Amino acid sequence: MRTDPGGSRGLDDYLTRDYAHNIGAEIMGRNKFGPQRGPWHNHEWRGWWGDEPPFRTPVFVMTHHKRPSFTLSDTTFHFVDGDPARVLEQARQAAQGKDVRLGGGATTIRQFLDADLVDTLHVAVSPVKLGSGVRLWESPDELLDRFHLEVVPSPSGVTHHLFWRK
Repeated sequence: MRTDPGGSRGLDDYLTRDYAHNIGAEIMGRNKFGPQRGPWHNHEWRGWWGDEPPFRTPVFVMTHHKRPSFTLSDTTFHFVDGDPARVLEQARQAAQGKDVRLGGGATTIRQFLDADLVDTLHVAVSPVKLGSGVRLWESPDELLDRFHLEVVPSPSGVTHHLFWRK
């Protein structure tokens, strides 16, 4: 970002600043929320981000293990069990006419893509190999039957894959 040493007002900065524009709710998978699997054994865990989550909207965490909603700062986390269409409807109601961001992880994004519930998608690809994880795809070409794709390299080394529905 332009405020970091060596930052600029380039593409990465623009897309970062646009991240929250017109977002009224977010959906994320359980793995993005935290490291616990299975039933909740620790209700004290309130996410990776501490007391000031960056979302500033209602967040719907998809999980098969419900827990009570809670609020940190200006973000309320709701733990929901349901298919993507049902969770999206809940998030749309909470968004009050604004957009719903699908925050990830890869498994959750795939569920929404497979259910044909995604209108636009921005994937930032960094040239760093992390070792393990869940693949979003083998190739972004897998989505070309339903989406237009623009691949935009940035001077930072990040490549932005921008998809929008045909």
